[in-house]
Amino acid sequence: MDRPLAESIVDASRRDDVRLEVSRLYEDVAREVDARRPLCVVSGRCCRFDEFGHRLYVTSLELAVFLNELRDVPHRHDNPDPKGCPFQSGRLCTVHAIRPFGCRIFFCDATSTQWQQALYESFHARLKRLHEELAVPYAYLEWRQALKMLGLPVRPG
Repeated sequence: MDRPLAESIVDASRRDDVRLEVSRLYEDVAREVDARRPLCVVSGRCCRFDEFGHRLYVTSLELAVFLNELRDVPHRHDNPDPKGCPFQSGRLCTVHAIRPFGCRIFFCDATSTQWQQALYESFHARLKRLHEELAVPYAYLEWRQALKMLGLPVRPG
């Protein structure tokens, strides 16, 4: 466990400025995604990381905001599949309202592959700049490892 990193994330989770800036970024992500109108069939495949062949990565700021908002969002972490997200229940995301940036931009829709990567890189660069501006140490961590580092429930993956 990276104790100093976990402590900096917990500290950042208490800051209004961190939550405000990440919220603004998420609003901008939503506008960009909505403009492209990707199809989501609520299959839950995108949450089954290993099966779908991808990983979800998050930054320190995203983790801070997620950690803060998790206590206010009714959620479940009963996914029996150790190869996916612990917050998936059936085909649904139980933390959809507070999901990380990667979840907000990734769609199984084949037409979205044309724009996802460029949009991801653009917003990820903005996230990196926010780390500097807000003086929060930057880390880019695999989702399940990050949850584990913060002491949140995960299944091995």
